[in-house]
Amino acid sequence: MRIASVGTAFPPHRYPQADITEALKEKMQDKLEIPAIMNRLHENCGVDYRHIMFPLDTLGTLTSFGTANDLWIKGAVELGQQAIQKALDQVGLEPGDISAIFFTSVTGIACPSIDARLVNLMGFPKDIKRTPIFGLGCVAGAAGISRAIDYVRAFPKQYAILLSVELCSLTWQENDSSMANLVACGLFGDGAAAVVLAGEETPLAQKPTSVEDPCPRVVDTRSTFYPDTEHLMGWNINQTGFNIVLSAEVPDLVSNELRGTVEDFLSDNELGMGNICSFIFHSGGPKVLKAMESSLGLPPHALAASWNSLRQRGNLSSASVLTVMQDFLLNRPGSPGCYSMIGAMGPAFCSELLLLQW
Repeated sequence: MRIASVGTAFPPHRYPQADITEALKEKMQDKLEIPAIMNRLHENCGVDYRHIMFPLDTLGTLTSFGTANDLWIKGAVELGQQAIQKALDQVGLEPGDISAIFFTSVTGIACPSIDARLVNLMGFPKDIKRTPIFGLGCVAGAAGISRAIDYVRAFPKQYAILLSVELCSLTWQENDSSMANLVACGLFGDGAAAVVLAGEETPLAQKPTSVEDPCPRVVDTRSTFYPDTEHLMGWNINQTGFNIVLSAEVPDLVSNELRGTVEDFLSDNELGMGNICSFIFHSGGPKVLKAMESSLGLPPHALAASWNSLRQRGNLSSASVLTVMQDFLLNRPGSPGCYSMIGAMGPAFCSELLLLQW
């Protein structure tokens, strides 16, 4: 089973972090006891730019959950189509070549789901298998690849595709002055990513892989659930939409748990930390990335691609790790035979790891 390609798409509205902060402060000034706190929080998010679904001068016009969710459906279909088409074009496939589509998002809801709407729009086969996923949050990019890999493992002559669309700006709550919301509206951005997964007996998986044309093999996957940690991250959903749950304890859990999880996973594959040439990790935020670096004892710049994604786009929830994967395919592929690890963590609290070989 191989990761054949990654395609990405972003809304046309891209702003410097400082511009977004000022616009939010203006809209929330009556709720902020000390407006300067937002400046400090957003400056510490490690974000320079973000794409958002709406022009900043329209901030505050989404007055209901229904209005925001309608915009999420429209944006998810548009960006999803773009990301999928880019991923398919990179490897010379058509929608008709895909046997299964997995869709993940945690920033909106739709029934029929977004994947169904794209089947109609893009001409996927009528017998395509669809798996919409909701609720995994930031971990869903890595988890979605794992579930799609499970599929092509069972059907080695077939291709599957994973689509992640996260429009985090549509969940911002202007009436919520909690620390968690102030951090979230400075950290999360909007974007989409699609990944083509090739079964072992497909032509894409059979062709020779190289640094110039990388197509890493997925050796193994690992899901880990950390009991009694539901309170750390998620949503409280009410009449205004999605209210963020984001605990300051998350970096501590990463520091305490990630090393053991990674070492157990590698040991089961008769490998150790020294066998991993690169780490393709979710851009969760500065404190989370530093906790990952510290827990695993990583050398300087080991997570440079993750830090760069955070600076240029913010945390894209489930799509972030997929944009980092794209960076590795295009700019940082491993030499043939070496191993890499994809990793993400998210609500429950849980982690998802994938072991790759180039």
